[in-house]
Amino acid sequence: MKITKVEAIELRLPEEEVLEGKFSSAQDAVIVKVYTDEGIVGVGDSYSSPHMVKAAIEAPLSGASASGLARLLIGMNPLDIKPINYMLQARNIRLGRRGIICHAIAAIDIALWDIAGKYYNKPVYQLLGGAFHKKLRTYASILFGKDGKETCEIGKRWINEGFTAVKFGWTPMGQSEKLDLELVEGARRGVGDENDLIIDAGCCWDTNTAIKRAQQFQDYNVLFLEEPLNRENVDGYRKLTSVSPIPIAAGEGEAGRFAHQHFIERSGINIVQIDLENTGLTEATRVADFAEDHGVRVVNHFYTNTIGLAAGLHFLASRQSAFILEYCVEETPIRQDLTKQKLPVVDGYIEVPEGPGLGVDLNEEVIERYQVK
Repeated sequence: MKITKVEAIELRLPEEEVLEGKFSSAQDAVIVKVYTDEGIVGVGDSYSSPHMVKAAIEAPLSGASASGLARLLIGMNPLDIKPINYMLQARNIRLGRRGIICHAIAAIDIALWDIAGKYYNKPVYQLLGGAFHKKLRTYASILFGKDGKETCEIGKRWINEGFTAVKFGWTPMGQSEKLDLELVEGARRGVGDENDLIIDAGCCWDTNTAIKRAQQFQDYNVLFLEEPLNRENVDGYRKLTSVSPIPIAAGEGEAGRFAHQHFIERSGINIVQIDLENTGLTEATRVADFAEDHGVRVVNHFYTNTIGLAAGLHFLASRQSAFILEYCVEETPIRQDLTKQKLPVVDGYIEVPEGPGLGVDLNEEVIERYQVK
């Protein structure tokens, strides 16, 4: 079997909806299709700038150490996933081992695992070594409201939708101590004492403030506190994790194993959040092995569409330490309707797809409607 074509498709909601700022994500996407001479097509995607990822895939040769990715793949056996992953990195060392090039490689890597599953007629989690979990508890992932009252109502909504855990994130967290505490108090009232609350601070505090907030949030029984510090403040993470009464999670902004391993070793985080669409399944597996060997639990980061959701499900199914799955609840057609399969949450859990490959099929009507041409 040989790769015959690699296609990067950029999707975007109507510009007026994007500019309104109605959605924080799932307003655009880049879908990668890898075609083979046996008729098997694999799909993947990336959580990044779709336009830039598409350019990285379609770019021409620019020397031996900087090449568009698609041209390198033609004629290769798509089942040679690790050799391909290594080659794509090696042929782009001038572009670095982090950032956009890793995001583009990740999308291709997911598509290759999808092809392998379809070829062997197995779900991806079996190719990753088998399932520790056939279903995963999920949390609804959404933004804070403008204040505690609005945040409370948001929490009630998603608990009523069947979730047993909700994560609130980003602005307006970080504007003042008073508002920070109001938001978390409202969030706890909204989800109720019997359900789990997760707080994503959105990298908004300095080290001393983060230490203080972790102590203050302890009263609200927060399951974990996500990204309280700037991603480059690794020494601050080490100080915070050494005293925080709440588990600290981070890692979604890292891409590839080198960045992740460096961050895990130095930061002292309790939970690493691996974004499959930034890192790919091949690299994510190596990161997860490293994390679990260091006593760090592994979860996913997910705020895109059902391709990324399916990849996250297969990945976490194969990880012993996985205990909860992020489930973006943004209500956009790119988030909700991109694949024929919806992967619904039932009683707070989601089943791992059992179909071959990722177990999802693209809705070509949605692709056609939102494709940037």
